[in-house]
Amino acid sequence: MFIGADAMNMRGAKTSGRHAPHALPRPSVIALLEPLFRGELAPIGERLVCAPEVPCEALRVSDLVRSEALLADVLHRHATVHRVTDGDLRAVASAWSFEYLSVLLPPLVAGASVLQHGFPAAASQMWVRLDGRGEPVDFHVRELGASQHGADTAQRYAPLLWQHLSPLFSAIAGLTRIASKILWGNAARILEPILDRGVALTGGTASLMQDREHLLHAATWTQGAANPLHGRQREVVRTQDGCAVRVKLHRQCCLNHLLPGEGYCSSCPLAPQHR
Repeated sequence: MFIGADAMNMRGAKTSGRHAPHALPRPSVIALLEPLFRGELAPIGERLVCAPEVPCEALRVSDLVRSEALLADVLHRHATVHRVTDGDLRAVASAWSFEYLSVLLPPLVAGASVLQHGFPAAASQMWVRLDGRGEPVDFHVRELGASQHGADTAQRYAPLLWQHLSPLFSAIAGLTRIASKILWGNAARILEPILDRGVALTGGTASLMQDREHLLHAATWTQGAANPLHGRQREVVRTQDGCAVRVKLHRQCCLNHLLPGEGYCSSCPLAPQHR
């Protein structure tokens, strides 16, 4: 087993009934992923569906990226979940990105880093099914992809990062004026526990260790390009049960405190107790 439900809630903020499980029917786990997502983890693996036909209500991700009207509709639907009524959608966009990334990343990262398998991950190759709140239910691909044994991190993750997340984050930033670095910071926040769990459960295979280092800790990607997932993480000392404990703060503030009724998460670098 690879990934637990802890990676589905990496915001570090309180949750509420608005994040209740979706009532839409679930498919089965892709056979290739089934050994990694058994039992209580199956619902996480089920979020990636491979079939020749996609549901008629699913949106191709590249269409969502290209259409400002479609993207605005999705974010406005999600705004009602958080009771946001003004025109500032930055915090809504950040919250929505957590929902999106929490569904998208676990099966793709399990494939890329544990199985060395590349599922189709570009925005033009994936469809997303959304519920009435604008939250992702599952992602769909028409083909299984291919083995990538021997490929390095940059090769295995390029479609996901540069052909999916990068254009999506740019579209969200252009529509809402949220800083792209916040969305990349959210992605890193979801990726980190997935990779950490993979390292722990596989005994720290060389490829997983390299993936974690390249994705999260390398300042540059390839050919000197900046790695958008990289960010400085400050550490603070807290007292817990009478002992001093060092805590690593998040790379970016996710703007959770701007949502009605919410506050700073416990590891926010901008929280008053950490300034």
